[in-house]
Amino acid sequence: MITENLTQVQAQRKHVGISAQKVRLVLNQVRGMRAEDALTTLSFMPQSAASEVYKAVASALANAEQNEGLEREDMWISEIYADEGPLRKWRRFGARGRFKPILKRSSHITVVLEERLS
Repeated sequence: MITENLTQVQAQRKHVGISAQKVRLVLNQVRGMRAEDALTTLSFMPQSAASEVYKAVASALANAEQNEGLEREDMWISEIYADEGPLRKWRRFGARGRFKPILKRSSHITVVLEERLS
């Protein structure tokens, strides 16, 4: 068995104003795809998280081209995940002096691309 030194390139988007649970629904659709195919798929998805994931994948692809000198066609998504970011706590005052807490969730998106020669 021949083992190759595969080059990996990473990009992150931090403090995205969408909950990690909603972002993961979009990530599951593009996990394991070619990077260019993932960009095409994300551009047609109606979810608001799709545009944020698109930016993260495009950034990782640009890092691969500019910093490592790799070809766009050879890049595949090897890892893609969303972690929970900081939680902003807001308050809304309700009737009869009650307190209604509002949790504004955020997330961090990480994309790792890997070179696979065809």
